[in-house]
Parts: sequence; C-alpha cells; structure tokens
Amino acid sequence: MTEKAIICIPFNLSRTGSKSFSDGKLALFEKSVSVFEDGKETVRLELSEIDEFVYDAGVGSASIQAKCGDKYIALARGDMTQSRMFSTAFKRMNRYLETGRAEDNWNEFEQVLCDKCHRPLPPGAKFCPSCAPKGDYLRRLLAIAAPFKWYIVATVLLYFVIAAIGLVSPYLNRILVDDYIQAETKPVLWQFVLVILCILGVDLINRLLGMLRGVVQVIMSNKLSVKLREMIFNKIESLSLSSVSKRTSGELMSRITNDTQQVKTFIDEIGTVIENVVLIVGVGVMLFSFDWKLALLIILPTPIVTVGHRLMWRYLGKGYHRQWTLNAKADTILHDIFSGIRVVKAFGMENEEEKRYEAAIRAEREIRASNEQKFAYISPLTNFIMGIGEFFLIYYVGSMIISGDMTIGQMQQFSAYAAMINAPLRWFAFLPRRIAATMTSVVKIFDVIDEESESDDGLEEAELSGNIEIDNVSFGYEDSRNVLKKVSLSIKQGEMIGIVGRSGVGKSTLINLIMCLYDPEDGEIRFDGIPSTKMSKECIRRQMGVVLQETMLFSGTLYQNIAYGKPGATEMEILTVAKLAGVHQFAIKLPDGYNTVVGEKGYTLSGGERQRVAIARALLHDPRILILDEATSALDTETEKDVQDALAKLIAGRTTIAIAHRLSTLRNATRLVVLDRGTVAEVGSHEELMRKKGLYFELVMAQRQISKMQK
Repeated sequence: MTEKAIICIPFNLSRTGSKSFSDGKLALFEKSVSVFEDGKETVRLELSEIDEFVYDAGVGSASIQAKCGDKYIALARGDMTQSRMFSTAFKRMNRYLETGRAEDNWNEFEQVLCDKCHRPLPPGAKFCPSCAPKGDYLRRLLAIAAPFKWYIVATVLLYFVIAAIGLVSPYLNRILVDDYIQAETKPVLWQFVLVILCILGVDLINRLLGMLRGVVQVIMSNKLSVKLREMIFNKIESLSLSSVSKRTSGELMSRITNDTQQVKTFIDEIGTVIENVVLIVGVGVMLFSFDWKLALLIILPTPIVTVGHRLMWRYLGKGYHRQWTLNAKADTILHDIFSGIRVVKAFGMENEEEKRYEAAIRAEREIRASNEQKFAYISPLTNFIMGIGEFFLIYYVGSMIISGDMTIGQMQQFSAYAAMINAPLRWFAFLPRRIAATMTSVVKIFDVIDEESESDDGLEEAELSGNIEIDNVSFGYEDSRNVLKKVSLSIKQGEMIGIVGRSGVGKSTLINLIMCLYDPEDGEIRFDGIPSTKMSKECIRRQMGVVLQETMLFSGTLYQNIAYGKPGATEMEILTVAKLAGVHQFAIKLPDGYNTVVGEKGYTLSGGERQRVAIARALLHDPRILILDEATSALDTETEKDVQDALAKLIAGRTTIAIAHRLSTLRNATRLVVLDRGTVAEVGSHEELMRKKGLYFELVMAQRQISKMQK
C-alpha cells in the first residue's frame, strides 16, 4: 500500500468464510476502498460505486460490507474481539463517504488485544492485567503514599529496633543456661536474678515497641486506603458517562472496596518485609560467623523455593485475575438483585435469582479453590525443602554436644537463631503468592485512575441565555448504528420545544447530547453560539434543570432530596418549589412531614410522588434550560394538570425541552419536533402538524383511538 490510508483496520477471519483465519487489512483511501488478505489485494472498489458501508454483528463474528446498489460485498470479518473496532470504523467510513472529510484521530482505534499475550483487554483497560508493568505501578503506589512518609519512616525504624532487640534474647538465654543454670560453681543469686530481669525487660520492651509499631502502621495503612478510595471515587465521578458505562456497578464497587482493602493488607505487610530482612541479615551474620557451612545449609533451600514460586507467578496471576473478575460479577448480580428487589418479588423470581447468584459464587468458589489447591500442592513440598536445614541442624548440634565442643547454652542460642531465620525465609518463599493477589488489585485500581477524565481545563464558562443550535448532529452508542443522523434544530431563548416520536427514534439520546453527557460524533451543538466542546461541561449542566424519565431519589429525608437541587437553599425556597410542584400536598400528610425518610431510591413514595419531588428539585435549581424527559408520565390526570399549570408559570423566560409520549402534555409547547428513524421528520405547532396529516397526525390519531378503547 503506497497510497496513505485514511482508515486502516485489521481483521482476523476470512471475509468470505472459506477458511477460519486470515491476516487481513481493510483500507479506506481518498477515492477507493481496498481489502488485503495475506499480503495480496483481493478487493478494490471506487467510493463512487458504494452507497453505504454496513456493519453486521453476527453470532461469534462481526463484519463490514459495502452496499453497491442491490449487492452487498464483504470487506472484512473478525471475531468478537474486533467488533468494537469494526462498529467504530464503519461509522467513520460512512461519515467520510457522506462528507469527504477526514479527522486526524480517525485512525486511532482502541487497542482491543494485548500486544504481549494477545488476549482481549477488559472494557476500559489500557493494560492487560497479566502483562501490566507491575514495577511501575508499585512505584506509583509508593508515590501516592509519600504524604505519609513520616509514618512510614517511624514504622521502618521501629521494625529495625524490634528486630535488633530480638537478636539479644537468644544471647541472654545462652548466658542464663551456661553461666548460671549449668554452671560448675554456685552462681551469685543477684546476678542470676539480674539476667532474668534483663530477659524480661527485653521481652517487655519488644512488646511495647510492637504495640507502638502496630498503632503507627494501622494509622498509615488506613490513611493510604482512604486516599486510594477517594482517588478512585473522584476519578469515577470525573469520567464521562460513556467511560463509566464500560464497567458494571459491581466492578466499580469492587475497585473502591475490595481492591483498596487488598492493597491496605499488603501495605501492612511491608513492615513485615523490613523486619524479616533485618532478621535474615542480622541472624545470617551471626550464623555465618559461628559456622558458615552449617549456615549455608540452612539458607540454601530458600532461593530454590523462591525461584520455583517466581516461575509460577505469571500463571498464578492469571488465576487471581480470573478470581477477581468472577468476584466482581457476583457483586454485580447482588447489586442488581437488591436494587430491583421489588421487581424480583413482584414476578416471584426469588428462586431464579437465588440460582443465578449461586451459579456466580459457585464459579468464583471453583477458581478460588483452584488457586488455593495449587498452593496446597506446592506448600508441603516447599515446606519439606525449607525444613531440610533443620535436620542438618539437629545432626550438627547433637554431634557437637556429644563431642563436648558445644555447650547446652550455645546449642540453644544457635537453635534460636536458626528458628528466627527460618520463619522469615519461609515467609519470603511464599511472598510471590501475596504479590500476585495484590498486583491484580493494583492494576485494577490504576486502570480507573489512568482513565481519561472529562476535563474542563481551558474551556469557556459563560452565563447561558438559553439559545441552542443543533447543527447536523449524528451520534451512535458503542457497537451500534447511529441513533441520530444529521439532526438540525434551532431553539430560541424562552421557547418550549416538545420532542415526540415512536420509541427508539432517539428522543432521549438527543436530550443526553444537549446535557453534554455525550459528545456528538459529527456535527455540533452550540449554546448562545459557542460550541459545546469549547464550553465547560460543569458550567453547562449547572445551568440546566433536569427531570428524567427514571426518577432517582437518594436515601434520606424528603427535605434533603428537594434541597439536592440547590445546596444551602432556604426553607422558604424549598417550600415554594414544593408547593408549585405539588409535593406539599402529600408531604404534610406524611408521618414526619418533610423530615420523613423516603428510603433507598424513594421506595416509600409512589411513582407520581417521586416525580413531583424530582420536579421540585429541578425547579429549586432555577435553571436557564429546563429538560423534562417524560416528567409527568407517572401522574394521574388531575395531578398532571396541576403540575402542568405550575410548569406553565415557571417555564416563562426559560428554554424548555420536553419529551412526552402522552401528546396532550405538550399543549403549551411553542413548537413540536417529530423524530423518525434518527432524523427530524417534522417541525411545527400542534395545529400546523395536524394540518399536514403526516407522522405527528398518525401519532395523535393512534393515541385518540387508544383512549376511546380504554373508555
């Protein structure tokens, strides 16, 4: 390929299906598109011949085709690891086919396979959990812990002191045995008592220092754990909606709770690492100075066991990653069941959900058991190898005592040192297991922290008047066709625009774009003439009031849920909007009035009551732009009329955009916008659209027919 491709994507299955695998590339050039398989060009089409590119996600494979009149020509086919790349590519290729414009980043597709192991990356991940640069992550973790360096320094010093004092006890025990208990001459009593008091004092100091070390270490590890949780939580809040949607609620909760707890546990063990290093060095020096051959025999098994564990590290890391994934899946299922417990009970699905959760935890149990079994197989063998030195020690000290070359006290001292060094050697031999589990959590944490935030740095902040321009906007969610296609609409300050259409035509998607929850793939949305991409998202949303189709109330009092729209609002302001939205009518009948706890998601309130609270919350926000997404869908006819009357007064001077399936609720709309198949089909007032007898007329007639049938 000598001509530079505008878009070039790989595919790994034969486009015709004649063989399983293929090393192929699909390239879009300025005036043509070409397919290369195994280094040879097999298809070349002029763009003038192509009507559109078509993406198809089948069973186990995805493909891109070119529609040329009535013919469909296969261009690329790949397994499901390439589906996301294909869906993105085909939309960009169609955009180029329509506009002839190419952007700089059109060829920067998300890497879906790991460069090293070629396994698919988890959604939103930049590194494969098995191949991630673990050393870099550990250094970053230490950098995060830098503010707590004095706690770390104090912990390290205490470990040094405790380890050094621990070396004194065997020496004092030897003096006690050789010079007093087995002395040939009668010892002086006060000296004997003094040695015992010294042993007691060393033990007491060691324990007191251990208590102090434990307190300092707990403070340090908890501070680090809280900081990590804050970092992850703040990062998740700063992500765009599309980034958050890549992961389940269970995964995100697991990162904040389970993974930070795993890291905290590991941080707690860092002091043990230091203590064990000091013990190994200190005791090793004493053993080697006493008899280097015996010391070598005691220590020799350790590197053999450590190397063996190190060779299994990568393999074990995969098991821990799989265990983490299944644990997150089980958490997600649990979260869904508890969140939708009313639906579960309403449909009598308790047994089915119990089976689903049991299947999830059974899968986690099996991989967890498999991981533990691997260590159960290894542990006896490694313990035996590590214990070989003890058998040499028994033979050595026994023969020395029999020959008279060693005293009982020396034997006790030497045995104590050997026991002291064996414990840390065993601990280090199994360190890879702890590291494998911890690194899985560390990688998961930094996957979120490294995600690109929805930054407002350098963007404009302005007071909105309410003018909105939607210019030739196209948009589609991941792995799907465009939901909106070339939508253009001008909304003037103070207008009330009603958006209507059949289900699935893109009404809520258009609202999401206006709220800047997503950026358009093509075209532009402007507020008062300023493109939304050049304005602070926080600034735009701060001046919007939203009542969504799915009403979300927080666990707390009714008063707190209304006040959420404006922190610091006065009681009079809250009462005013509550009366306007119809909340006051039912609030005064509740047991504790406005202080009544509404429960999780407001389950103690009816659907209509929840929507009225949501309307009051939006009105308290005093927005320049008011968005109503089926805001009155759960209200009865009488209550809806009261709320509509209140809204009619409040929308004066505000730009209002309302979605409603019940078309009668849009009677006050300045204009109605009818969407069909992702495009604007009709625009006009109710009377104008009824005279046209188009799609809007059909919708109205259908609703009237349904109303007659219900009566």
